[in-house]
Amino acid sequence: MAHILITAGPTRAYIDDVRFLTNASSGRMAVCLARAALNAGHRVTIVSGPVSVRYPRAARVVPVVTTADMLAACLAELPQVQGVIAAAAPCDFTPAQRVAGKIPRRGTALEISLRPTVDVIATLARQAEAQQWMVAFALEPGADPTRALEKITAKRCDLIVVNDLTAMESDRTSVTVFDRHHACVGKKSGSKATVSRWLLRLLAAGLMEKPSAPFPPARPKG
Repeated sequence: MAHILITAGPTRAYIDDVRFLTNASSGRMAVCLARAALNAGHRVTIVSGPVSVRYPRAARVVPVVTTADMLAACLAELPQVQGVIAAAAPCDFTPAQRVAGKIPRRGTALEISLRPTVDVIATLARQAEAQQWMVAFALEPGADPTRALEKITAKRCDLIVVNDLTAMESDRTSVTVFDRHHACVGKKSGSKATVSRWLLRLLAAGLMEKPSAPFPPARPKG
């Protein structure tokens, strides 16, 4: 059985010590993925941003706040796991400068300069050993796979799970899974619990038990 690292929830990008940018990721998919993995006999570590959901007691949970925190925690866990499921929605941008204290309200517009955050799953994939597998999630309007297929190549993942914006804060989802050769390997709709169990079976057949087919994990380093 595998030790699986699951990233979960949103992260926060602080404007000042009170205000922050974030998103509507609830962590519900990660809860279901963790339960499915544990029920299949796997060990689970969850690196999670701030959420209100409760993760399974049998899972080890590492709480984080910012995208940088999430990356640091995941890098610390990476040597101990066989694979990563990146279900989190880390902030893609952060203010170029965090203001100490609280920015006072003024009658004029407040302009904020944003810079990109580090790409968590792409960095993990670059650091991973050849036998470690990487699964990314891509939330795309209308579940359009175009950008997701670009992401799987850029992020050097083995599989990418594409879902629609309606999955946010919902108990249901519809996913399409592509491998790193851009081939569709499966589709599933239903409750997040049902989809998670299906996805774990897909991973077990394609990545955990048969590392050479149909989703070979070897990726170039560097």
